[in-house]
Amino acid sequence: MRVLVVEDEAKLASLLEQGLRERGIGVDVAANGEDAVVRATATDYDVILLDVMLPGLGGFEVCRRLRELEVWSPTLMLTALDAVENRIRGLDNGADDYLVKPFSFEELLARIRALVRRGAPPRPVVLRAGELELDPATRRAWRGGEELSLTAREFSMLEQLMRHPGQVVTRFDLLEHVWDATYEHKSNVIDVYIGYLRDKVGRDSIETVRGVGYRVRA
Repeated sequence: MRVLVVEDEAKLASLLEQGLRERGIGVDVAANGEDAVVRATATDYDVILLDVMLPGLGGFEVCRRLRELEVWSPTLMLTALDAVENRIRGLDNGADDYLVKPFSFEELLARIRALVRRGAPPRPVVLRAGELELDPATRRAWRGGEELSLTAREFSMLEQLMRHPGQVVTRFDLLEHVWDATYEHKSNVIDVYIGYLRDKVGRDSIETVRGVGYRVRA
């Protein structure tokens, strides 16, 4: 396992490096956000431990920038900022987990192991498919740079389609993820909302795969 520690406090960075090395984990250390971006784009780390309060480029921005650069290494944010809004901001910017200082080193190790088990599948902050862009955190969507006015249900349906660009999403999957068990699977609610969406995102953006479901053009 190889871990990138991004921490500007020299003493804590040294303690983390020593503790991880003693457990047979390879460690690189970056003291600022700019160095972290350079290292993370050059090396495929199993986990990134990312401090929030960094000089220059802050931890939130580092995390978001890495996801935009398609760096999917699992990222655990370390911070003394324990307010709920800060945790939400970190997770919405692409972090996978959040640990408040001071913390138990054994808990840190457990969280690292959990992140490694999950792997590093692509999980962009902003979803993109063709001319379409969608930000799940802010609940905003655009086509060709122009913001779309979507209802909550339309947004959820478009999000489900855009999480699988170029792939068929079945009618059943749309019902399961966008509605709930109170809806009959034979209902035409899917067709109705697909029609609404096509009127707003462009009729050529969503294809019908007869007898199966729908897909958004990649």
